[in-house]
Amino acid sequence: MYESQKVQVAQAALSCINEHKIIGVGSGSTIAYFIAALQSIKHEIEGTIASSTQTEQLLKAQGIPVFKLHAVNELPIYFDSCDACDTHFRLTKGGGGALVREKILSVAAKKFVCLFDESKNVPTLGAFPIAVEVIPLARSLVARQIVSLGGYPVLRENFITDNGNLILDVHHLDMTNPLQVEKELNQITGVVDNGIFASRIPDIIIRASKQGVETLQI
Repeated sequence: MYESQKVQVAQAALSCINEHKIIGVGSGSTIAYFIAALQSIKHEIEGTIASSTQTEQLLKAQGIPVFKLHAVNELPIYFDSCDACDTHFRLTKGGGGALVREKILSVAAKKFVCLFDESKNVPTLGAFPIAVEVIPLARSLVARQIVSLGGYPVLRENFITDNGNLILDVHHLDMTNPLQVEKELNQITGVVDNGIFASRIPDIIIRASKQGVETLQI
């Protein structure tokens, strides 16, 4: 059921491209469907900015040009999915480990579009662990600091980010105030960034349910 919803939101997201010639593209299974859908309109865009090596490979396999962020004057729009979205449209991301580049592109973009199926809707964040990208040297230091915040960090085994860093998946954090937790985690020396998207929420939500696809302007 959720796979069909991913296809539906991927197709619906194409309508947001309009005149935008450069688009940012996130990561994950829903975005893989979006990349497949881009094939039908690739002649209408000049190129893309990819959030991960995997996304770049998928785009190039479709014959879609991929540029570096510093090579373009601006990023008009960025498309990505999420691991969870609460009732205030704050997100968690990072299940695929690309959270830092995803956050960079979401901040760089004038519009951030998030597309997801109904399984990602949650009343509050926290059930899905919070991904924290950590410089390897600081792994133990960061883990101890996270414990002091009430979290339980678990090293993601056999995984290195595209930036050459580690991921700690953090369980049991109090997510009553996601924005505060996002800031607290990022203040820890050795943390590159974390997968809470509360300071930068989407501008447009495209979500699917059994009733169909809904587009929300935030």
